[in-house]
Amino acid sequence: MAWVSPKRIGQITRGTFDVKPGSLFPALHRLEQEGFIRGEWASTPEGYRAKYYRLTAAGQRQLNAERRTGLALPRPLRKCLKLTDGDPVGGAS
Repeated sequence: MAWVSPKRIGQITRGTFDVKPGSLFPALHRLEQEGFIRGEWASTPEGYRAKYYRLTAAGQRQLNAERRTGLALPRPLRKCLKLTDGDPVGGAS
């Protein structure tokens, strides 16, 4: 499973995105409520309890639709999406 946290997003994007937990986790919750991602509680490799998220079929369709619009995403954001496409995305809660 892929593990993505606010700290990891900062590492992946080399500091371009400084995502705060107060922004990330409400966004993940909203995406889960809308059916774009599915969350599951599990332990991290370090033994902490965390909620891992996986893109649903509806989420994949929405992501594909967004990509088809030709929206020019910043390279760091594209890198985050590429690293997590089809893989679980986790966040501590």
